[in-house]
Amino acid sequence: MSRPMPPLRVLRDHIGSPIYVKLKDKTEYIGTLKLTDNTMNLVLEDCVEVKNGGKEVVAKYGTVFVRGSMILYVSFNPEKAAPDYTGM
Repeated sequence: MSRPMPPLRVLRDHIGSPIYVKLKDKTEYIGTLKLTDNTMNLVLEDCVEVKNGGKEVVAKYGTVFVRGSMILYVSFNPEKAAPDYTGM
């Protein structure tokens, strides 16, 4: 039986990958994970803010810092988390 991976290790293993991030205030971002730290702060590149699971693009950003304490969840499959977003 294998042990589950710690969340910080999973994040670090996905640096350079596209991710979907939903915040506690319901804000949604899709971008490429550039950096993370021990408090799950994230730096996303080529970041896009979306609404309604990717149905609407709210804004396009270059680089975004996301505070770890504000994260509700992260998905490493943006095409499943926001299936209506076609930008990635």
